[in-house]
Amino acid sequence: MSLLILGIESSCDETGVALVRAGDGGGVPTLLAHALHSQIDMHQAYGGVVPELASRDHIRRVLPLTEAVLKDAGQPLSAVDVVAYTRGPGLAGALLVGAGVACALGAALDKPVLGVHHLEGHLLSPFLSSDPPQFPFVALLVSGGHTQLMRVDGVGRYAILGETIDDAAGEAFDKSAKLMGLGYPGGPALSRLAQQGDPRAFKLPRPLLHSGNLDFSFAGLKTAVLTQAKKLGDDLQARKADLAASTEAAIVEVLVKKTLAALQHTGMRRVVVAGGVGANRLLRAQLDAACAQRGVRVHYPELHLCTDNGAMIAMAAAMRLQAGQQQANRNYAFDVKPRWPLDAIAA
Repeated sequence: MSLLILGIESSCDETGVALVRAGDGGGVPTLLAHALHSQIDMHQAYGGVVPELASRDHIRRVLPLTEAVLKDAGQPLSAVDVVAYTRGPGLAGALLVGAGVACALGAALDKPVLGVHHLEGHLLSPFLSSDPPQFPFVALLVSGGHTQLMRVDGVGRYAILGETIDDAAGEAFDKSAKLMGLGYPGGPALSRLAQQGDPRAFKLPRPLLHSGNLDFSFAGLKTAVLTQAKKLGDDLQARKADLAASTEAAIVEVLVKKTLAALQHTGMRRVVVAGGVGANRLLRAQLDAACAQRGVRVHYPELHLCTDNGAMIAMAAAMRLQAGQQQANRNYAFDVKPRWPLDAIAA
C-alpha cells in the first residue's frame, strides 16, 4: 500500500508545499509535485528577514500553494494520507503557521500528521535527485546558520562529527556580503561577484583548518573581511570583486578540506552535500575534483531544491515512515521547536 504525503515548509522566508508518494516496498519515495514561494523581494528592503512579515506572508501563501500542488499532481485533497510539516528549527512564528495549517488539514481530513526536522529535510534532499545516494555516507550540511559534518548510517541514524562553534558558512557568506554592501540575500550575490575577481588577491584566514578536529569557525573570517574592507577605504568599490573571490575561496577551502578529513576519519567512500550553500559553484567544482581523485562519490540535491522547500519535508517524512523511525498520529495539539539540534531529533 502506498502513502500520499503532503509536506509543508515554513521555517523562514520560503513557503514550500509538495506531494510525495511512498511505496511499501522500501524504495525511494517519488516526488509528484511541488510549489515554492520565496519572500526575497519582500525582505530586500530591510536587508534581512523580518520574522513578523515572514509569518504573515506564509499565511497568505500556504493554501494557494497547496491547491496548486494537488492540481499539478492530479490528486484531490481527500487522497492525502499524511500531512507533514516543519516542526523546527526556524523562526517560531513562521513555524507555527505551517504547523497550524498542517494540523488543521489533518483534523479536517481525519488524517495523521507528522512534524519533521528541517535539517533532516535538507540532509535527505539528495534522495530527490536523479542520482540518489545510498547509506552510509558522510554529510556536509551547510544550511543558513548550520554547518555540520555528520556520519549518516540510515534514516534517523546520525552522528555529528564536527560543527561550527560560531558563525556558519552561510552566515559568513551573508555577513561578508553585507559588509561589502551587496544587499540581501548576500551569499548568492557574493558568489556571483566573486566570478569576476581574483581569489588570491587578499590573504584571508582559514579558521580551524589545521585544528586536528572537524569543527568549523567562520566568525574570524568575517572580522578579517571587515578589516580588509576598512583598509581599502575608497578603493573598496574597485577591489570588491577581488575581496568577494578571496572570501569565497577561504570558506570553500575550509569546507572541502574538512569534508575530506571526515571521509578519511570514517573510511567512507560517499559524501552528500545538502543545504543552500550546497548550490555554490566553487564548492561543487572543488569538492567534485578532490573526491574524483580519491574515488569518492559526491551527491547533491537538484539546484532548485538546495534552498528550503516542501519537497524535502515530504521526502523526510516519507523516509522516516518507511524506516519505522516515526509514526504519524492524530494528535493535533502541535508545538514547534525553534531551536532543535539534529542529534536530539528523537526528543
